[in-house]
Amino acid sequence: MGHLRANGYPVKEENVSGITPIKRRFGVPERLEACHTALVEGYVIEGHVPADLIDRLRRERPRAAGLAVPGMPDGAPGMESSGQASERYDVLIFDRSGKTAVFASR
Repeated sequence: MGHLRANGYPVKEENVSGITPIKRRFGVPERLEACHTALVEGYVIEGHVPADLIDRLRRERPRAAGLAVPGMPDGAPGMESSGQASERYDVLIFDRSGKTAVFASR
């Protein structure tokens, strides 16, 4: 949340139990699930997605359900390690049918 706030996103945090139905309602495929789910201008943002890529999504407005970073890769926003090399990870774009593609690699 700190990464998004630091990049100008107003964050309304809601801790809920039973997040899976929310993820399903917004089209997050099970294999893309992560620890955080957010909604930004009609798109779902799943996991530790970098703010600049959310900005790009908002600018380009592709036909998609949203972006996801599955799991918690070291080096993703909020997952920076102390002194260890960051791992490469993909930010995926997905649609409601579950189709995915690489939106960006970091």
